[in-house]
Amino acid sequence: MIKNSKLPWQPLLHVLLAASATVTPLLAASADSVKDTPYFGTLALDVDLRDAPRKLFHVHESIPVKSGALTLRYPKWIPGEHSPSGTLDNVTNLKISAKGQVLSWRRDLVDMFSLNLKVPDGVAQLELAFDYLSPAGGGEFGQSTSATPNLAELEWNQVTFYPAGYAVRQIPVVSSIRVPSGWHFATALDSKVEQDGTIRFAQVSVEQLVDSPLFTGVNYKQIDLAPGASVPVRLNVFGDRDANIQVTPEQIARHQAMVKQAVALFGAQHYGHYDFLFAVSDKTGSFGLEHHQSSDDRIYADFFTDPELFARGAGLLPHEYVHSWNGKFRRPAGLATPDYSAPMEGDLLWVYEGLTEYLGNVLTARSGLWNAQQYRDALAMTAAQMDHVPGRAWRSLQDTADAAQRLYYEPRAWVSSRRSVDYYPEGELVWLDVDTKIRELSANKHSLDDFTHAFHGIDNGSMKVTPYRFDDVVATLNGVQAYDWRAFLTQRLNSHEVRAPLDGIVRGGWKLTYSDTPSAFFKASEKANKVTDRSYSLGLIVSAGNDKGAVNDVIWGSPAFDAGLTPGMSIVAVAGEEYSSDELDNAIATAAKSKKPIELLVKNSNSYSTVRLAWFDGQKYPQLTRVEWQPDRLSDITAAH
Repeated sequence: MIKNSKLPWQPLLHVLLAASATVTPLLAASADSVKDTPYFGTLALDVDLRDAPRKLFHVHESIPVKSGALTLRYPKWIPGEHSPSGTLDNVTNLKISAKGQVLSWRRDLVDMFSLNLKVPDGVAQLELAFDYLSPAGGGEFGQSTSATPNLAELEWNQVTFYPAGYAVRQIPVVSSIRVPSGWHFATALDSKVEQDGTIRFAQVSVEQLVDSPLFTGVNYKQIDLAPGASVPVRLNVFGDRDANIQVTPEQIARHQAMVKQAVALFGAQHYGHYDFLFAVSDKTGSFGLEHHQSSDDRIYADFFTDPELFARGAGLLPHEYVHSWNGKFRRPAGLATPDYSAPMEGDLLWVYEGLTEYLGNVLTARSGLWNAQQYRDALAMTAAQMDHVPGRAWRSLQDTADAAQRLYYEPRAWVSSRRSVDYYPEGELVWLDVDTKIRELSANKHSLDDFTHAFHGIDNGSMKVTPYRFDDVVATLNGVQAYDWRAFLTQRLNSHEVRAPLDGIVRGGWKLTYSDTPSAFFKASEKANKVTDRSYSLGLIVSAGNDKGAVNDVIWGSPAFDAGLTPGMSIVAVAGEEYSSDELDNAIATAAKSKKPIELLVKNSNSYSTVRLAWFDGQKYPQLTRVEWQPDRLSDITAAH
């Protein structure tokens, strides 16, 4: 619906529609028709980032073609995002021309990411010019803010069209960029040549280009994480302020140890060099996205300068680094698609992401980025979170993986009932279960480290994607330690048991318990997430940010749920006093003594009401407590190798 008929772009819209009407609507080529043969020409892509502070990227692309019907595709299914999350809506001012003449095109009626056109006789190359509107806020991954006045993050899939019908690994492309004066850049792309303000990169495939994001910014520091090694690993830090990129010698040493521990864990490297592209900014999205020879990592501005935030976020880089082996080199067959139009199948994301979550956190501990207590506190939080998911009664862990393409973008309310991307946290618990079972069955002669060597440590130096299926996982586990791993994993994947799979923690020599005092790691998590988390007492999470008092989420069946609280409400007062987290905690303590319900004044839209929470057991924060009759396998797992 267009509410304003005088919008300035309306005349241009009429011109485009009139031009495109002359093109017969064609059904875009099916992903099944993609040929794994070399494309006959080389694409050329130039991205002008000099307007990046305004969140505007200007793009020119040349595509060799042959006369006749042609479909151009814009990346839809984005590797690592496991979903049709391509940012097509941010492409604007698109003009396709040949020999100086503008060509008509029409969007495919079924696949919105495909443009159909007819190439005139005698035309051997198309010229595409368009602008990309870098997101201004919100969204996940590439849909989140990626440019500030001082830095920008370029994901090549956002600025690339490619010819349909060919596997993207078979389409060659040369690329170039221009950046604002005084800005630095970093990428995994090789052979950088700068001339007249333009930085040109060596020819790669479209697949490798999309797999090689680029960061640029005014405040930049590069740190060698593998000094003296034959395979370079670099940490490229960008920040909105110079103060944010000041890394201490101890922090550098721990990240260097992480690289050594990772190589020891897998026994091979599947990259010619590796570049962490790391933005420390409160003005961009906060996430990590894996690539084969690099990773797109974004976190809070004070990561290096605030010890609490450093502890809370220390697992980000290890997680993305593990993906170079687990996800990029070894990849589920359903995610190893020939181009970006083929739908992805997420059924093995409990391996792709769950195993990565487990190994990433183990590496965080083995490298000293976390100490043993911090690792246990983080694991306790994961265990408690998964142990308070009543939604498991209807939705299995396997279904969370199968539905990944939807779950990344679901609302963040009622998560305990709807379930979210639980193949990350519960996947970690499953793989801890596997690791401790191997150690138990083999009398500590074998471990999951042997699995990673056998599964990921093959073909040292190779970057060729090696797909796998469930049977391959089972067979490799049996090669490490004979057991009915198929039944073991299937039971955990399809379970509808009320409680989380915590056997691995117990077999590791610990158990989940609760304390009336939060761990330092728990408090750091609250600070990083800007919340007051009382999930395991009242059953609710309350914002501590600009919308202080807003109810972010309520655990289904909890005291908060039973009292009628719901996400989207705001807590105005506690026991007659203006809301604050301290007042809420005072009320919890008072109720434990008086055995009288906690009284809250809440706002729901424009209505106010009083609710009473019947909770009398005080504070509950997760922790791990030693099980003396079991060997302390957790300490063995997290010890440096």
